[in-house]
Amino acid sequence: MLIPRKLSSKLISSSKIFPIVTLTGPRQSGKTTLVKACFPDYTYCNLENPEIRTMANNDPKTFFHIYKTPIIIDEVQRVPELLSWIQVLSDENPKHGQYILTGSNQLQLNEAISQSLAGRTAIFNLLPLSISELQEYYPERQEKETMIVNGFLPRLYNDEIPANLIYSNYFRTYIERDVRLLTNIKNLTQFENFVRLLAGRVGQIVNLSSLSNDVGVSSTTLANWLSILEASYIIYRLPPYHSNMRKRITKSPKLYFIETGLATWLLGIETPEQCIRDPLFGNIFENMVVMDIVKQRVNKGYDPRLFFYRDAKGHEVDLIFDQQRVPYPIEIKSAMTWNDQFSKGIKWFQSANKSSGKGAVVYSGDIEFDRETYVVRTYHSDILTQFE
Repeated sequence: MLIPRKLSSKLISSSKIFPIVTLTGPRQSGKTTLVKACFPDYTYCNLENPEIRTMANNDPKTFFHIYKTPIIIDEVQRVPELLSWIQVLSDENPKHGQYILTGSNQLQLNEAISQSLAGRTAIFNLLPLSISELQEYYPERQEKETMIVNGFLPRLYNDEIPANLIYSNYFRTYIERDVRLLTNIKNLTQFENFVRLLAGRVGQIVNLSSLSNDVGVSSTTLANWLSILEASYIIYRLPPYHSNMRKRITKSPKLYFIETGLATWLLGIETPEQCIRDPLFGNIFENMVVMDIVKQRVNKGYDPRLFFYRDAKGHEVDLIFDQQRVPYPIEIKSAMTWNDQFSKGIKWFQSANKSSGKGAVVYSGDIEFDRETYVVRTYHSDILTQFE
């Protein structure tokens, strides 16, 4: 049984407007399954196949003669030159929905698209399963620690693959294939150590100078590695919120892992019981909630518009959702028992920023209720619907 994805309707509707639809996202997030489900009658080819890739590189005319439109081209970033041909062909025959492209490397793909397909393609991002997508597939509610350790890769649920096995192979494949394609990293052991150290810093502002001493490479190199991890959908950088409040705002982003299952595997957390006892559980829970809110936005085809707030005096808000220049403060708490102190950051932010909208507290309890200036919701909720 395939898990229905919320992005499906956006892909189908956009294919009726644009000649090209591009779907990016992490490996194993379900891109191929989704586009095949949305466009079942399309020709399909995968450029990970060496023979097909060689043909596309060396003889694109023969490639397009064999693989006729409408067509799905998987992992198109493997032959970026093909996009110039798609530009010419789509201009000659501007029929809607003729090319569905997927790619798992946003750096390579975005550069190629900006050069060849700007204005011709709708671009969407498919991340791993959201909590609501998983709940529709598994109506029985899963505990937070189970979801965190298992993660949200569709294959894990469709094929019932043990979490430790899927993330071990996921990371090994990433290091051996994607990293080598993206950059010439001479010491992969140092790179692996860097990624493992980052897993211990989820939900934090990363200090590259400190990490430089731990890893043994320059902070400049680490900044480059962070960009690689972001481009290949391993990490997500949450930028700071900037407003006209007369405070000194921190400029560095906070770091999260796209996939909590990978983060816990890197930390050596193997079971839900171990996860909930781990000193980093609060950070990892925050990671899951932040990424789920990101998914709520991108599954509707929107830019996340999510930030965090922290000033020099120690005032913090975990998330700021900026919609039409109205900031909505969101606090995330891993505790199961409600405490009025959870709303402290929201109340401060609202008093300091008069344009602020209603806030929200997301926690791991079961009781939901509304207050005058904020709402309280469980982590299973699509929290952004409160601000629509």
